[in-house]
Amino acid sequence: MSNYFVGDIHGCFRELKKLLNEVDFNPSRDVLWSVGDLIARGPESLATLRFFERLDNAARVVLGNHELNLFGIHAGLRSPRPSCQLTELLQSDDLPRLLQWLRQQPLLQEMPEQQLLMTHAGIPPQWDIHTLRQEAQRVSEALQRPDYLQTVISHMYTDAPEGWQPQQDERTLIRYCINALTRIRFLYLDGRLDFACKLPPDDCNVPNLKPWFRFPSHTDNFTKVFGHWAALMGETGNPHIRALDTGCCWDQYLTLWHLESDQKVTQKRLKRN
Repeated sequence: MSNYFVGDIHGCFRELKKLLNEVDFNPSRDVLWSVGDLIARGPESLATLRFFERLDNAARVVLGNHELNLFGIHAGLRSPRPSCQLTELLQSDDLPRLLQWLRQQPLLQEMPEQQLLMTHAGIPPQWDIHTLRQEAQRVSEALQRPDYLQTVISHMYTDAPEGWQPQQDERTLIRYCINALTRIRFLYLDGRLDFACKLPPDDCNVPNLKPWFRFPSHTDNFTKVFGHWAALMGETGNPHIRALDTGCCWDQYLTLWHLESDQKVTQKRLKRN
């Protein structure tokens, strides 16, 4: 059995298929872990979602910000950007079933025997493992309730709150957790979230900002796997912090990390006619 972790696919399904063929991925024995953002920006979001849904127990997925945004788009709370190339998906007869499947996917996946955590964007350094599990579960339970559009999706389109305050009401706690686990990149030195800077760390000229993974953390004893931050191009300077978004949808490449051998395989973005 092999465990493969893949970076943000963003509808680049042909590239994913080439990678899986290269490593002889077999869903009867192997597991494919996705850091989220399966969809949007690339041309094959529908095929990508169908593929992961069919993998069933051979897949481990976390929700990214683009999956959460899809809920809002389908409900008419947001308008899709043409650049996201979601028309085929939004017009598909499969969409209700695929949305139902997505609602069952968590914001956190764990591999306890490896002490490994996977989220889409990262983990707030001030959270211990109990808080991380608790807050991710809070969001998952809310997404599975019938009123999830009113209680979660319609209220998540904001940067507030920037800071973690556990005494806040449930709606605010859910919003902070979504922002932290699916959008985090830089933090202010006091731990507040910043959403403005998307540059590589060495190019960010704001002196009081640091990448979330360079703060002392209550989960430092875990390996953390994430995507979302394409500008990192897989480089964090820490072997226990695994950044897998390498910008395939931006004409760079898709990265697959084989856990057991600690080897990465990449596929350059393919040209489309």
